[in-house]
Amino acid sequence: MEILQNLHSYFAYIVLAVLVLAVFNALGGWLGKRDFTMHKDLRVSLFALILSHIQLVVGLILFFVSANGLKAIQTLGMGGLNAPARLLALEHPFTNIIAIALITIGWSRHKRLMESTKKFKSIAIFYGLGLLLILSRIPWGQWFG
Repeated sequence: MEILQNLHSYFAYIVLAVLVLAVFNALGGWLGKRDFTMHKDLRVSLFALILSHIQLVVGLILFFVSANGLKAIQTLGMGGLNAPARLLALEHPFTNIIAIALITIGWSRHKRLMESTKKFKSIAIFYGLGLLLILSRIPWGQWFG
């Protein structure tokens, strides 16, 4: 269990770094009117998508087996959770599922578009929104506390 929690915590740094890279790459391509390349732009975006999905799967496993997830809700009830417990048991998983859905939508939309500017725009907007949601629900107190 502790190995899984450490994996989820430390892998998050990699996922965040790659997501930030993908967002800035897409913003640069969109605003700079660059051509969308399969060699760089596609790979950065795809790598961010894959890593975020892996992180989500690890997080969902933790939600169902950890004492801080579903078991906390079942034991204490929704009204019995204090703010840090509610963040871990409810807000963090729910918000991150929405974030990964947005990232997936951005990836799916970009595949259907032909113009490079529109591809970059789709990735920048949806990956950016997903990144903001993820950053909003990271348990910062555990990371730096």
